[in-house]
Amino acid sequence: MQRIYLSDIEGKPSLCFDTGLDPRSFARTKMSQSMIEPGYIVYPDGSHEEWKASGVSEINGSMKVWGPSFAGKRLDLLINETDSPEQQAEALQAAVFWIRAKMLFGETDSALNPAAAFVCLADESKYPKGSVFFAPENLSHRCLLLEGSGKIDNFNSPDLKGMDAAAFCTGSMLYKILSKSFPFPHDKTIFQDMREGLFLLPHLAVPGLDKELCNLIKLAIQLPCLKEQVYFSKHAPENKTALRSGTDIIGNLLNLLMDKENNIVSVSSLINELSEEERMLLEKEKKHFLLKQKTLTKTKYYAMTNKRALIGAAVGLLFVIFVTASTIKSFSERPTTAGMEPDTVITVYYDAFSSLDHMLMEACIKGASKTDINAAASFFAIYKTRQVYEPSDSITIIPAKTWLDEGGTLPAPNVFGVTGLSVRYITGSYEDNMIIYRAEYLLWALDSDYSVRRIDTLTLKRDRKDNWRITEILRDER
Repeated sequence: MQRIYLSDIEGKPSLCFDTGLDPRSFARTKMSQSMIEPGYIVYPDGSHEEWKASGVSEINGSMKVWGPSFAGKRLDLLINETDSPEQQAEALQAAVFWIRAKMLFGETDSALNPAAAFVCLADESKYPKGSVFFAPENLSHRCLLLEGSGKIDNFNSPDLKGMDAAAFCTGSMLYKILSKSFPFPHDKTIFQDMREGLFLLPHLAVPGLDKELCNLIKLAIQLPCLKEQVYFSKHAPENKTALRSGTDIIGNLLNLLMDKENNIVSVSSLINELSEEERMLLEKEKKHFLLKQKTLTKTKYYAMTNKRALIGAAVGLLFVIFVTASTIKSFSERPTTAGMEPDTVITVYYDAFSSLDHMLMEACIKGASKTDINAAASFFAIYKTRQVYEPSDSITIIPAKTWLDEGGTLPAPNVFGVTGLSVRYITGSYEDNMIIYRAEYLLWALDSDYSVRRIDTLTLKRDRKDNWRITEILRDER
């Protein structure tokens, strides 16, 4: 049952939004506020006007919000009905009008679900051909949830916003129109499939489809996957073009789908004739791709069902590897303070503390309290362990100097390290092999929004190898 449709209300053609609520529920959920939420009508020349609801009426026990009519067809119905070449051409035309309208409209909020858009496919007295109606976002969302009975929206990713979300929707619509199937047809795993990029590539779904169009559709549909990669990886993907913005993707798609006279190209012009040999190669590639994807899906399912056992084994293995590697490294690459001046040793000590390099801190100490070293080692171990269990930005430790250089916004619960270090000579000499310094600094500790001021009095002496090392730390903390 459609909840967004054209109808006659109070004897006037109207756009109707059936909320499915009785009068009492309508008042309790404050749906009356939807009366002030605007929709938008975007014209082919880029101008637009707001659409506002005219009233609300109880019809057959259900409260329906209605407003001025719009001479057009619902975009999702056109996209879902592409059995014949005529329907496919009409759907492509409607989708291109929607893409152009969204491109002209820009970042302004508008409902991205094609079911919440109406497209004018012929010149009318009030609306020229190519005009697009974007329904009020919250009101249409309510109606579509009821209409779909919980069915997943195949055209939108929950991980994208703005023009990236519009580009993904564009790619999904074109994929459906040209291949007659959705890129992510499995409702139960659809969002995970989006994040992992598990879909049949356009050139395999539509043999002979224009290569540049294939690439743009693929980039659009891969946006959730690429965002995930960039988010969790220290290095950007090798394919730099994959990081182009949603606006770039939509703009390039429009250039392909419209000619110089702004006419929409035919579906047949987008699909090239293939030789029998080319078809056989594509079919072979498709089978190999589907087999690989099926194997990957099975592996993922096995990993999910045996998650605890695999995590336990991985943690154990990682711990053994970490301990072994740390032990070997500590003997083969043990740092020293050779060649350092006393004040340099102090600076290196606090820098190592900020970077949780407890081994370098050990090299700076001889006989002094190891409180700082134990703290750095503990934070380092906790950080590495949490990286295994919680691979997200919530475990990121931000170096205090980096945080300060980027503006130093408070509060700072994930910031750790020393800032504002000032080292001042107090007494001692090289001849006596003992020098005393005073170090003043701010310490930013994890899970604390603000810093602590410390004043340390440090005594340095030469060791057997004639290297300066810290032998005593007297601390005053405020």
